[in-house]
Amino acid sequence: MSPNPPSRPRVGHIQFLNCLPLYWGLARTGSLLDLELSKDTPERLGEQLVNGALDIGPVSLVDYLRHADELVALPDIAVGCDGPVMSCVIVSQQPLDRLDGARVALGSTSRTSVRLARLLLAERYDVTPDYYVCPPDLGLMMQEAEAAVLIGDAALRASLHDAPRLGLEVHDLGRMWHEWTGLPFVFALWGVRRDYLRDRPETVREVHEAFLASRDLSLDEVGKVAEQAARWETFGVDVLERYFTTLDFRLGPRQLAGVEEFARRIGDGGPVPRVQLLGSQDPDRPAR
Repeated sequence: MSPNPPSRPRVGHIQFLNCLPLYWGLARTGSLLDLELSKDTPERLGEQLVNGALDIGPVSLVDYLRHADELVALPDIAVGCDGPVMSCVIVSQQPLDRLDGARVALGSTSRTSVRLARLLLAERYDVTPDYYVCPPDLGLMMQEAEAAVLIGDAALRASLHDAPRLGLEVHDLGRMWHEWTGLPFVFALWGVRRDYLRDRPETVREVHEAFLASRDLSLDEVGKVAEQAARWETFGVDVLERYFTTLDFRLGPRQLAGVEEFARRIGDGGPVPRVQLLGSQDPDRPAR
């Protein structure tokens, strides 16, 4: 009796446009057939990765730092920016330095963007708003709040369409972080569970290589990616091409320096969690 074939790796997929260049090429290279993809928000995918419902996938930076002992990061793949990001914003009815005590709505899809927004408002603008969490719908948010934090496609729609129409200010979180620190910002990286890496190291390396090849192909043919995405989105080809090339999909030394700086600034003064990269250490050894 022949043994059962190994199951396909369970891989997460953020259902935002910002991840399209990382996945678009998988179909072109044929790697998509080797994966069992699950689409969801960054927050839910991170939870699924940590609880074992996924093997590999994107995880919000805040969630990675909380669970660094359980996860290993795939090198040179992330969703971030080195300056503006376009899709992580604070939309406000008034200047940010006037938001002390004001109601600020937090879109409920990414812990990292929310944490970054709160950090910037506290440290750069010296304000302590009255925060509350709600679905990421700008119209509903602005009925009860002076400002709103949005990410992903909702942030793109708000900053490009809704905010200008409503006369609202748009503040790009990536630009604000870069002006403050001079560093890139990483919103999400790709993690693998340490137990899965231990049991199936070759599969992990194949998935990593597939994503790198997909990203490189997508960026080489970014006009085609934008053209296809524009068929079902409210954004034009030029906007999408600019967006895809504004995003930073790398995870190298500068990006890791940005991660470390963010971890230090949100920490409690204790040891700063470090990103452990695939191939950099024994996956059974806990992060330090």
